[in-house]
Formats: sequence, structure tokens, C-alpha cells
Amino acid sequence: METVYPWPPDHAFWTGTFPDQTTGRTTPFLFKGIIPATAAGPDDVLAGFEAIRRAHTADIGIKAHARVYVGEDRRDDLLPQALTAPAWDGGADAFVPWMQDLASAERFSLVINNLETVSPALAAGLGTFLKSLIDGWGLPLGGAEQVAFAGNYAGTAFGIHEGYEDAFLVHLGPNTKNFYCWPAEQYEKLTGGKEPTYGDYRALLEEAEHFLLEPGDALFLPRRVFHVGTQDTFSVSVAMPLYTYPYAQLLQSRIIPDVLADLAGDGPDDPLNEPSAMADTTTGPGAVADRLAGVGRELLTVAADRVRAAAREHTEQRWATLLSNGGWELVEGDLSRQEAAYAFDPEQVIPGAGIRLITPYQVTTLLDGGSQQVLLRGHQPGVALDSAGLDRDTVTALNRGDTLVLPDSAELLTAVRALGATGGLHLTPRPSDTKDVDA
Repeated sequence: METVYPWPPDHAFWTGTFPDQTTGRTTPFLFKGIIPATAAGPDDVLAGFEAIRRAHTADIGIKAHARVYVGEDRRDDLLPQALTAPAWDGGADAFVPWMQDLASAERFSLVINNLETVSPALAAGLGTFLKSLIDGWGLPLGGAEQVAFAGNYAGTAFGIHEGYEDAFLVHLGPNTKNFYCWPAEQYEKLTGGKEPTYGDYRALLEEAEHFLLEPGDALFLPRRVFHVGTQDTFSVSVAMPLYTYPYAQLLQSRIIPDVLADLAGDGPDDPLNEPSAMADTTTGPGAVADRLAGVGRELLTVAADRVRAAAREHTEQRWATLLSNGGWELVEGDLSRQEAAYAFDPEQVIPGAGIRLITPYQVTTLLDGGSQQVLLRGHQPGVALDSAGLDRDTVTALNRGDTLVLPDSAELLTAVRALGATGGLHLTPRPSDTKDVDA
């Protein structure tokens, strides 16, 4: 009997079923039928592609981008046509001949990065899965992304390749996909290295672990596993890589530079900004190197004492930002956020109007200057958590998914207008009959 999983996956799934089935989260496993059709479907991906086309026509700069492949060849020459040609009329059945005609090829693949920023439906539906993952397994410090693979390609355009992050591959259909996996050690033994394999790799497929993906399935792909997908008919899958950045990378890219910048001196009167002495040519560069090393040791000693506080500040900011954005990585050029913010009319924020959070986003708080500053959809709108405007009970109700009818409170209405500018709120105008009566 096929296992029936709860939706969304519960805590017991993430702490028991998931690690048990994946050998402690280290081996691939196919969770059959875990994603309901109401959460994600092929048409949601095509709607995201249509949003990219719409942004291209309007000359709006966005993060999400599409790539077209014919076989293993990336065809950037076909992309302008894919973005500007008259739209297909219908769903997947119409999209396939549309792409075949555009590519002048029977087989094709379309890859879309950061799909969550152009498909509100998938940001919400797969965001439900991501939220349960965060609650039950943990928060990836880089967030998560959606990468769509749509086509009838004979093999993934990237060939047999290695994944560098833990990921889930959610298959949306409408048809099936074959998927093959190799542990890194096995792949290196078979091929002699870690380079991707292109072209005819049928002999390697015979050595792989094979999975047949059907609509609603989710395949867990641990990091460092080599894999490739093949199919004979059109289908759509969405990969969800979990970006667990190395601690050293976070320190090197963000935390330590911030600490050192604070120690670099403030203006020409700071002792650290005193000009270096004229270098004595008779002693050579050695004395200069010794002095530099001494100052460096002093700075690094002070910096080491400050790293803990800086790491705490950075982590709290990253934590609150990611959770407020539903766990999705925060990127510039989020089209869905821009459009939601544009659709939010601050003039309609009056007593009697209704507000609710757009799924999967959450209101989080961050201590800043002694007050709890509110974040929504990864942005800090300048709203503090206080009893006069936005209080904790209101935040709790919003995060629970409640629709709140706005009271006659100038402070709260001001806070709601600021929150709406983040693109994280849906506003229901006050009914016209209520407005007429009040007038």
C-alpha cells in the first residue's frame, strides 16, 4: 500500500519519516503523492513564464529569468522570440506546439530561475511545504529558490551533474519523468572524475538508482549527489534548492568586513588614519612589513572580540528577513512583490476595510534601537511593534491567516499603509454600503 503523507507535512514527518527514509538525510528518496494538485500544477509554472514575458514587454527589471535549450545547447538566440511572440492559447497542450514552432525542434526545455518571484500561486503552494520544512527540519540560512524545468527533453540540458545543496524536486506533470541518481563516490569511480557527462550516457543510466516521478511526487536530492532527468513527453518539475551557505562564507562576505570597516578609523583625526611614516630606504621594506603586521594583529585582536556581537546582529537580521519572506531567498527584482505593492491602495485603508497577509509571508520583528521593528516580505517598513499602532495580538492574528477588519485607529491605519507598501498585504476595501451609511 502506498504511503499517504499529511499535507502540509507535519512535525512527525520531518523528525521521523523523513530522516528514516533518507538515511539521516543523506540518500535520495521519492515521496509519492506528497504535493497536492491544489498546491502546485504545471499551469502555475506557465503563468510564471507569462509574467516574465509581461515584465519584458513593460521593460521591468526582474530577477527571474528564463533560458531555452534544444538538446544540451543553450539557445539564447531563441529567448527574444520566446519573450515577445504572441502567447499560446491554452495550457500545456497549447504550450508544447508553441515552443516547438518557436524552437524549430521537436524537443526543447525551458528553465526558469527564481520562479517564486513571478508565480504567487507557487510561492504560496510550495511555500506551505517550505514552511513545514523550516518548522520541522530547520531554516536554510540562504533561503530557498524555485527552479522550473519544463519540456519534453530527452535529458536534462546540464547533463549528469552534481548538486551542491540539499534540494527537493517537485514533479507537477502532466506526464511522468525518469530520474537517475549516483552517489559521488560511485560516479567518480564510473567516470574518473566529477565533471558533468553530456551526450550519450545510456551506459551510466544502467548503474544509477532510478526513480519514476509522477504528478505530486517530491524527490529528496541530498547535496553532492549526481543526477539527471529524462522524459519522452512534456512535463514540468520544480527544484527547490535549500541554500545552506557555509559559515566561513557568511563570515568572509558579510560579518568580518563589517567588523573591520568599523575598526578602520573615523575621519582624518582618528589615530588609525594617521598617515604611514616615510619608509627608510636604508632598511628596506622589512620595517614597513613589521609595522603593518603589528597594526594588523592589533586590529584582528579587537575584531575577534567584536565578532560575536556582529554575528548575532547579522544572524538575527537574516533570520527575521527570511521568515518574513516565507523562507524564500530575498532578491531584488521580485515582480510579484512589486505588483502586490502596486495593487495595494493606501487610500482604501480606512475603518471597515479588511486586511490579510499574502501567503506565505509573515510579520516578524527585529530589535533595533530599543524597539521591535516589524519586517514583512523581507522589508522593514519603519513600523514599530507597540500598543498604540501595531500590537502583538494583531501580528499573531495576521500570521495565523486571519482577515482583520480595520478599526477606527489612526495609528494602526498608518502602520497598515506602511506594511502594504512591502507587497505583503491583501486589502479588501470597505463595503460600499457601509461607506454610504457612514457618510
